[in-house]
Amino acid sequence: MSSSRHSKNKDGLIAILKEKSDLTILQEQGWYRIPVASAPKRWPPRWLAFYQPKNFGEDAYRIRYFGQVKEIHRARRREIFPNEIESPRSDKEYFILRLEKLEERESPILSYRPRRLVFIPTTWEKFERAGQINDLFDDSPLEDLLWAELKRLSIEAERQWAVDLNKTIYHLDFALFCNNGKLNVETDGDTWHLSRDRVPQDNARDNALQIAGWTVLRYNTRQIRENFQKECLRGIEASINKLGGLSSDGLVPRIFYTRGSGSVQQLNLFDGAGDDYCAESNGGPLCPKCGAQADDP
Repeated sequence: MSSSRHSKNKDGLIAILKEKSDLTILQEQGWYRIPVASAPKRWPPRWLAFYQPKNFGEDAYRIRYFGQVKEIHRARRREIFPNEIESPRSDKEYFILRLEKLEERESPILSYRPRRLVFIPTTWEKFERAGQINDLFDDSPLEDLLWAELKRLSIEAERQWAVDLNKTIYHLDFALFCNNGKLNVETDGDTWHLSRDRVPQDNARDNALQIAGWTVLRYNTRQIRENFQKECLRGIEASINKLGGLSSDGLVPRIFYTRGSGSVQQLNLFDGAGDDYCAESNGGPLCPKCGAQADDP
């Protein structure tokens, strides 16, 4: 799969290999399944890439495999797995995505922290350049701009971090983990957060997060684009310092990856990283941004 074929393709999707058997199916039969009820709003994808969660052991917390989608059709679970014992799930309908071929990246996209993960719609350009899963999100140019600044300054953050508060899941634009607390940085784009009906929702959300121990900062388009150093950076750095500095607790251990040539490369922070799947989120609430639902793929 050459980059020239996909340089303008915005129809990519990062999906989850929930079990090792899903990878076996991909390798031997060339297809992947997504519940029809849980498919993301940006549909259909023209290519897929696959995240391997913690049950992959030493090969966990990374994206290694990808492929172009050849065809998509629908099927019931009983049709997909005819030898499976009948259950209420047997009538569940899936999209079956068959790939042209399964390919492997030269170096994987890795993760810093285990996290709740649904589907991530992305672009081929971002996938080709990504060193970590945070590089893949394609929700907002304003978030991309702030992310680029945080990376440039080596301020470790997680994008679209899911927080479950009283059975309500909030997806934070940026989550920063400090020694004495947690920091949420939000980008208030002009067309979304500044609409009048969004203000009460944002206030309720911020209050819930603050009660749960999060410090919340909000920056609008002008502050990020025109006055980042004086307004955004000063506020973020001051909050990090007030919370005791950035913490390394909970980070995935440094991973050594063997390239095809046999050389070994240590992937440090901001050299590369990915994302984890939370089994407890199975059948959970819809993601407010992409509309996807954590589910058995």
